Amino acid sequence: MTTNNDLAQMAHLMRRAGFGTTRAELDALVAKGYEAAVDDLVNPERLPGIDEDIIDRYYGGEGYPIFASIWMYRMLNSQRPLQEKMALFWHHVFATGITKNQHVMAAVNQIKMFRSVGMTDMRTILLELAKDPAMIFWLDNNENRNGEPNENWGRELLELFSMGVGNYTEQDIKDASRAFTGWTFEQPIPLYPHGYYPADFVYDAADHDDGEKTFLGNTGNLNGEDIIDIIVKQPATARFIARHMYNFFVADEPQVPSWNTVPPQDQPAIDTLVAAYLGSDGDIRAMLSALFNSDFFKAARFKKVKSPVELITGVIKLVGTFREPTPGILDYSGTAKLMGQQLFDPPTVEGWHTGHEWIDGGTLNERVNFAVNEVGDLSKPGISELVERVGAGGSACPPAELVERSLELAGPVEVSDDTRAGLLRYAQAAGDLRFDTDDARQDSATHIGRMLQLIVSTREYQMA
Repeated sequence: MTTNNDLAQMAHLMRRAGFGTTRAELDALVAKGYEAAVDDLVNPERLPGIDEDIIDRYYGGEGYPIFASIWMYRMLNSQRPLQEKMALFWHHVFATGITKNQHVMAAVNQIKMFRSVGMTDMRTILLELAKDPAMIFWLDNNENRNGEPNENWGRELLELFSMGVGNYTEQDIKDASRAFTGWTFEQPIPLYPHGYYPADFVYDAADHDDGEKTFLGNTGNLNGEDIIDIIVKQPATARFIARHMYNFFVADEPQVPSWNTVPPQDQPAIDTLVAAYLGSDGDIRAMLSALFNSDFFKAARFKKVKSPVELITGVIKLVGTFREPTPGILDYSGTAKLMGQQLFDPPTVEGWHTGHEWIDGGTLNERVNFAVNEVGDLSKPGISELVERVGAGGSACPPAELVERSLELAGPVEVSDDTRAGLLRYAQAAGDLRFDTDDARQDSATHIGRMLQLIVSTREYQMA
């Protein structure tokens, strides 16, 4: 028998491992069972991919806002939500920005790469990252030459992409950088008048430093692949990736630069993820399975501030729009930008600052206004369905029941006693809702819509 906790737990899973669900999707997932749902999430190839022909046919054009909006369409409609969520995760961890790169196809192809390998193993992921033209240009490895090393990529590979500060020396950075000399890309065809062409990875053996190098105690004629092989075996890498996963999927941590001095808030949880990493040779699916099936994850409902993209996609899922190509999706990447998260353009190599730093006076206003405006349109299919569910059976709905049904159908959303009391005050002012006549149903629908608007404007709704 389905319980309210089953619904709440599945909704929590889909907020974190995906981008929310419709109520119909949630009911189907609950019927399948939690562990089976996790198993499908971490094995996305079991489910059909999104129809690329539909995207190509209806969402053409130039400019990264278009591609950002296409990505949001994928988030909303992919039957492989964790695949898209992991692409967003790696986009944050391995941040590159279009502001510097100025090559849209390279940025788009980087996200395709994350989508393709983001749930494989850490060696594969770092190797593909090291060959990625957007990353190579972002961290200047195209200027990393034999005899004239550029240390930007070597430094960030260790500091922000794998091990974290304190687990290597300056000499390790220097020799890692020498190992990646010659890893560059072929200059793409100019955008005008030809359109978008990709940049392709090139290994220039003539520009590679073949001298002896020492990295983390390993000495030899090391190449970039050797450096990555050494990195992925380090317990420090397991700890660093585990903490990133905890921060992204479980609960908000302090920002990355403090991790060398600030311990994790839940060390046993990190230990669980580290064990999954080390026991599987850095397999990301093993880590995700351990995470989503853990008690610490299940207990972490509403412990994270939603990122702008998570808020927007969750609200759109709720209101039921853009389930197929429809004019207007291109507006939403701009909405995310106003809230502080511009896809394809993280502000620095650290990615975005997360948690409560997503919210200030201006961005909170944008977040609440967006959610209230979307939910306030009773003609939207998801809202119409919720109104019908509240009024199912045609009997009167008293104030307390209106609050409980609305909170359940909008999430379920868990709120404080003070928030619940405020919602109840509005419901009591509206009185019993009735559905026995056309006029009564219309009046009740208006009150249900307003109740949903109040719920999405609460503090609790900003949390995932």
